[in-house]
Amino acid sequence: MAESVTITDNRTGVAIESPIVNGGVDASAWRKLLGNTWFYDPGFMQTAATSSAITELDGEAGILRYRGYPIEQLAEHSTYLEVAYLLIYGDLPDDQQYEHWVHDITYHTFIHENVRKRFMEGFHYDAHPMGMLVSAVAALSTFYLEAKNIDDEEIRNKQIVRLIAKMPTLAACAHRFSVGQPFVYPDNSVSFCANFLQMMWKVAEPRFEADPKLERALDVLFILHADHEQNCGTTAMRVAGSAHSDPYSSTAAAAAALYGPRHGGANEAVIKMLREIGSVENVPDYVKAVKSGQGGRLQGFGHRVYKNYDPRATIIKKAAYDVFDVTGKNPLLDIALKLEEVALADDYFISRKLYPNVDFYSGLIYQAMGFPQDMFTVLFAIPRTAGWLAHWKELLEQDQKIARPRQLYVGSPVRDYVEMKDR
Repeated sequence: MAESVTITDNRTGVAIESPIVNGGVDASAWRKLLGNTWFYDPGFMQTAATSSAITELDGEAGILRYRGYPIEQLAEHSTYLEVAYLLIYGDLPDDQQYEHWVHDITYHTFIHENVRKRFMEGFHYDAHPMGMLVSAVAALSTFYLEAKNIDDEEIRNKQIVRLIAKMPTLAACAHRFSVGQPFVYPDNSVSFCANFLQMMWKVAEPRFEADPKLERALDVLFILHADHEQNCGTTAMRVAGSAHSDPYSSTAAAAAALYGPRHGGANEAVIKMLREIGSVENVPDYVKAVKSGQGGRLQGFGHRVYKNYDPRATIIKKAAYDVFDVTGKNPLLDIALKLEEVALADDYFISRKLYPNVDFYSGLIYQAMGFPQDMFTVLFAIPRTAGWLAHWKELLEQDQKIARPRQLYVGSPVRDYVEMKDR
């Protein structure tokens, strides 16, 4: 028997039954019954604003899958560019498709000289790299005017390649400018991640050789961050995209949402917390203060969706040790390990389902690799671009209606204008 729910309007006694399909109930049936009575759901806590075939996330079971593939398998066997192709086009590429895909992205990594010289270098010397990235991505729409022709599949695909390819270049450019170093041009002879690392760190050596372990660790981090269902940034992408904005403007909207500390700043908050704790010996007192309400939040624990151990956290913890083999152990690692040990043995956190999430260890890895904290959110935006574009492409194929949520008006009742002299 099909599952369904029944709602009764007690004002009229009229009832309506609606089937549960894919875990949701079609609001159109409710609309017929309720008319201009709206569901009040701040933050979309219980609202599915779209259907999607891209990412499956089961927070209760701790499951994350891209197009049906478990994140654990992709992190172990795949590459970021292969995962990007999977997210956008729905299937893993064959040899020929992958070779063509990698070639196209590799040869679109360069940015227009005017973007760098006249735009990026126009920022104030202490501009935040993420603010520079958001602005630069939006500016690209003025360099690729054909991008507004979103109904042309070939043009859409070209912009997708351009954005994935140019994000690391823009990110590295923002960093180099912020620290007063000259821009490093992309190197088409190396991998996606090795190219980004050399654009970040090359100084005067003829050729920068990225450590293979660091290159692979960054690739894994990019895979883990490539998509995460309908988060704030992705929702911003879909809202802007629903107005048929070009992909650069839509991606800028998503990146702007990610710029907010509630969304993209969690791993920075973890580093700040670990520094505040200061030593392993201080962990029990810090945890005690958190429990009593006197010590703020336990950063990097718990998640809006996951009510179990974040599957990405297990993978990223292993990647952390691979990185520390090269860089040496981050001095904050012992504090983090002790904090995780204490929290996971405490009923206070267990009962509240506060388990480590992906941000708990990612900041430690980025810091060990030499990235400054103001680059952490930028490092999030680079891989998430693939997920954003997958959703942008999907919503166009779905012919998604323009986003237009309702509100409950709670302001003043009607009142007449009063002349200033009489106020």
